[in-house]
Amino acid sequence: MSLLRKKPLERAVKEARGEGEQQLRRDLSALDLTILGVGVILGTGIFVLTGTVARNMAGPAVALSFVVAAAVCACAALCYAEFASSVPVAGSAYSYSYTSLGELPAWIIGWALSLELTLATAVVAVGWSGYLQSMLNSLGLHLPAALSGGDDAVVNLPAALLVLVLGVVLVVGGKLSKGVTNVLVGIKLAIVLLVIVAGLFFIDTANYSPFVPEAQHTAKVSGLQAPLLQLLTGITPTAFGVAGILSAAAMVFFAYIGFDMVATSAEETRRPQRDLPIGIIASLVVVTVLYVAVCLVVTGMQHYSQLSVKAPLADAFTAKGHPFFATVISLGAVVGLAAVSLICFRSQSRVVFAMARDGLLPKALCKVDPRHGTPKANLVVLAVIMAALAAFLKFDLLAEMVNIGTLFAFAAVSASVLIMRRTAPDLPRAFRTPWVPFIPLVSLLCCLYLMLNLQLITWVGFLVWLAVGLALYFGYGRRHSKLNERARDTAEEADATV
Repeated sequence: MSLLRKKPLERAVKEARGEGEQQLRRDLSALDLTILGVGVILGTGIFVLTGTVARNMAGPAVALSFVVAAAVCACAALCYAEFASSVPVAGSAYSYSYTSLGELPAWIIGWALSLELTLATAVVAVGWSGYLQSMLNSLGLHLPAALSGGDDAVVNLPAALLVLVLGVVLVVGGKLSKGVTNVLVGIKLAIVLLVIVAGLFFIDTANYSPFVPEAQHTAKVSGLQAPLLQLLTGITPTAFGVAGILSAAAMVFFAYIGFDMVATSAEETRRPQRDLPIGIIASLVVVTVLYVAVCLVVTGMQHYSQLSVKAPLADAFTAKGHPFFATVISLGAVVGLAAVSLICFRSQSRVVFAMARDGLLPKALCKVDPRHGTPKANLVVLAVIMAALAAFLKFDLLAEMVNIGTLFAFAAVSASVLIMRRTAPDLPRAFRTPWVPFIPLVSLLCCLYLMLNLQLITWVGFLVWLAVGLALYFGYGRRHSKLNERARDTAEEADATV
């Protein structure tokens, strides 16, 4: 049995168009997909990351860092758009790689996506819990310390409850989850736009000087916390200057993680060949404009050296004597992070659904509830697992694991476009990535470079996760794969003929 056996494209598309217990309901439009993408991308990056990278790495030129990161991300987005319009099935990068790279690479990518989305749902829920408790504290309401998720807490009750509530919303059905997502994203966008417009009245142009601060060498980090690139080359990272802008771009790239989750909804889209490319690219453009605007506003309101690392937007308004806006921003963070957690949860369920339908995971995880049109058992299992992680996981623990899983998937999709252009040149492509092979190669190389900038401990954790995944594949997935069953049936038919 070949570890590189590929799923025929025709079969993948046929399964997506099938009926019964393994067919998801199609009720998403291009606008829904755009809202989905904006909802998941526009998260902690806009509320927290801007202050960190401006103060420590790029100064006011952090706006350029977001543009550079967006350009790199756009290359991966164009690759995703081609695959999503050509192979409109659930599972995102996992499904694409199954048709181009083979079963074992597809399993590894699906397992990496599961790492990203499972941890992202839990970690974002933990961040949501922190913002919620901050708001409650300002109203004089306090959770018992043991339930707050703090350093001395036993459990993070709000985070766990959020995941369980989101699980119920997703089980009930696509229309409800779509409506909840649209409302949450709408509120978040309104608050962000309000902050941008209000902040314009407090900008001091003197804070933009120098726009690109003079380059400075940073302290060398050692041990498991050191970036892998530093350990391999001995090069010490540089803050500020042109190199600082690029280093900051590597960090803020992670603020864009999420557009790929649009692709996980391919099988629930009314017109996937048309709507998926629109949803992926439009969400990326909208968020880039908002990120750049926020960066220019916050670095204009306060000198970059004085920006808060934990809450730059809220603290900038507080410093200007307008704490009301700080409260509004906290509300935006609570609403926004709930939307992000919901979309991550939904996307993870679709990856598991696709892997189970292929036989690599238990078949119960791909059965669709006839009443609600959702994979009920799948969602219940994930809700329990992710609620437990949210209850006991600290916010900064394993947070970079989310990033390495995403970048790994981005690189795989970029490579798959190059492979499929050679192996399936006649495949109908409603959207074609321009400037092939240049765009896919740029995306692939940039993703690998960003992965090298992650800490050594992140790589160790990722390799351990992959080892567990490989054990599961060889112990269960390989034997129960539908491709394996098909090959066995073919062999039995041949023996009977002889």
